[in-house]
Amino acid sequence: MPAKIRLQRHGKKGQPFYHIVVADSRAPRDGKFIEKLGTYNPITDPAQINIKFDRALHWYSIGAQPTDTARSLLSKTGVMMKYHLMRGVQKGALTEEQAEVKFQNWMKEKEAKMSGLMKAKEEKVRGEKKTRLEAEKQVNETRAAELAKKRLAEIEAQKAEEAVEAAAEEAAEAVAEEAVEAVAEEAPAADAPVEEAPAEA
Repeated sequence: MPAKIRLQRHGKKGQPFYHIVVADSRAPRDGKFIEKLGTYNPITDPAQINIKFDRALHWYSIGAQPTDTARSLLSKTGVMMKYHLMRGVQKGALTEEQAEVKFQNWMKEKEAKMSGLMKAKEEKVRGEKKTRLEAEKQVNETRAAELAKKRLAEIEAQKAEEAVEAAAEEAAEAVAEEAVEAVAEEAPAADAPVEEAPAEA
């Protein structure tokens, strides 16, 4: 029975979640499987890989062939590296202690690299956020300046309108005063006594 290490898809549409399983290569993708080795969630950043290390190493060592994606996951979790070192021990190239030291050093380097990538990503996100905030602040300042300018123009227009109204009122008052003076000048002439004509002899 040719066994394969592969992924079974679960999860909702647009939100995939996978089980890493050992299954008969002739079985359907999401059908019957021999053993579940772990899970893989590609949606999170970074992707979450939970795997039973010993069982995955056992199945790979007895000939279960992983698919391309499963091989990538096994490589990331160190199963492939451990198998490679075990082969070296079987051939006598190195001892088990040396193999374990090499594996631990490899895992530390892997973790350091991952933490470095995470820090770089966080710094990038922080920088983008800072840039976005500065751009937003600049936009707000420009908008506030435009509003202040608009408000100043409105105040000046209102002052000009008030000045025009005041000038119109002064002109109207001046006209009214002139009319009153003219009426006052005409009134004494009208009130003057009329000389009586001399009586005829």
